[in-house]
Amino acid sequence: MRLINKCPHKLKLYDEAGRLVAELPPEHPPTRVAVRREKVGETPEGVPIFSTTYHSLDGVPPKVEGVAYVVSGLVVSACPEREDFYQPGELLRDSQGNVVGAVGVTRPERR
Repeated sequence: MRLINKCPHKLKLYDEAGRLVAELPPEHPPTRVAVRREKVGETPEGVPIFSTTYHSLDGVPPKVEGVAYVVSGLVVSACPEREDFYQPGELLRDSQGNVVGAVGVTRPERR
């Protein structure tokens, strides 16, 4: 299976031993869930509180035999019927806590 990165940034994928095994450039357009935010209030300190709704998908690629797409976890959740959608696996961070990549890819178990 060939992986195509539909996230908006380059992905670095590592094996379980921490070795870099793939760098996937982004393929445009990225696949995204459109988000609508509406301010519904704020805390006494002035922190805004928003209601968020997810209403459509953008940049959804067609199914292609032998191809899997790496998308965000939000897209995977929004498209449970797409068995060809995977999300980055466990995130790897540097000593300052910045994300540097992920251990493989994953997709939720379908029930």
